Amino acid sequence: MQAVDLVVIGGGITGVGIAQCAQAAGYSVVLLEKDNLGEKTSSNSSKLIHGGLRYLESGQLGLVRQSLSERKALLTLAPELVKPVPFYIPLYRGSQRGPLAIRAGLSLYALLSELDPLGQFQSVPASRWSELAGLKLKGLRAVFRYWDAQTDDGALTRAVAQSARQLGAELLTQVSLEEIEHRPDSCIVSFNAGGEMRRLSSRCVINATGPWVNQTLERVIPKVEVSALELVQGSHLVLDIPSPSGIFYLESIFDKRVVFVMPWQGKTMIGTTETPIEAVDAAGVTPAEEAYLLGIYRHYFPLCEADGALEGRITGRYCGVRVLPKQGGEAFDLPRDTMMLSRDTHPNLLTVYGGKLTTFRHTAKEALAWVKSRCGPKPICADVDTLRLTPVADESMVSQSPSAKGDFSPQKG
Repeated sequence: MQAVDLVVIGGGITGVGIAQCAQAAGYSVVLLEKDNLGEKTSSNSSKLIHGGLRYLESGQLGLVRQSLSERKALLTLAPELVKPVPFYIPLYRGSQRGPLAIRAGLSLYALLSELDPLGQFQSVPASRWSELAGLKLKGLRAVFRYWDAQTDDGALTRAVAQSARQLGAELLTQVSLEEIEHRPDSCIVSFNAGGEMRRLSSRCVINATGPWVNQTLERVIPKVEVSALELVQGSHLVLDIPSPSGIFYLESIFDKRVVFVMPWQGKTMIGTTETPIEAVDAAGVTPAEEAYLLGIYRHYFPLCEADGALEGRITGRYCGVRVLPKQGGEAFDLPRDTMMLSRDTHPNLLTVYGGKLTTFRHTAKEALAWVKSRCGPKPICADVDTLRLTPVADESMVSQSPSAKGDFSPQKG
């Protein structure tokens, strides 16, 4: 039976980020993913690397500062994958937020970015409003422009996975987790690969399975306490409409939420919703969500149906699932911080609740601190703050079958 320092369960952006960070720090890492890397929530986000401007309203200054710092790092480490893009905030008569409030928020946003050039913002003169992708001009009071970044989330996940593999981590896909046996000084992880049971002995296990975290914890022996969660799906529509030159930050006409209209692969994408669901298997774009997103688009871009109904121009529908703490209240108002929990009864197991595309590197470093507390320090192999992330043409370059590498022994008894 092969012995390693760390087994990571889950091959989304959080899991591969932890694998890369831990392997770079000198630990031996095996990652297990039931499907393909980044295939689920990590390829169904809003594609944004952003500081979270709207989080300022709920006082989450620490999260905003952290996100802005990670945005700056990713623009440097992955320039082919993460690109700056202008955001436009139109304000109308009757908008919940007035020009003074938006200007104050953008000023604080710039301050928290620590004078990053991308933190600059400006008021777009009225003489230029007609150039903004057919945006409704009636009642328009002001338009502000600021900067954040956009990425292909699935491609970024694969790039991080490739970096982890190049450092020596083993990334195994198409495997089914069967059991995590928690022992006083280690865990025995059993999984099915191609019909054959395999086992790994690991000093530490990190559960980074996103919306499936509690399902993964059900595989732990002895049983471990699980935390109550809110599962919230975020749906997006892709329309066969020429893409705008920037991203529009729009106030929903139905509630207080923010919805983005953005360029995506030469078309226009609208998102996202926040719809509570009972189980991750129930996720899927609903007719109500579709009507919600199209209604917002019609309101702000009234000329959009000159060439036919919007419903007939939908070329893509997708949704990801967020994990939020169960605290009651509206999903829109719940904190977006990533939480990590290791029970005293199971000190060798860490569970990651939540996880954001923008801050996956910060999450990985926090997870690494926990690994160090369990395993002690190791000779560092590489500095993740200098490792470039480059696009991967073929997913097979970062995915491995369980027999591709390693001495995995069949389970006995």
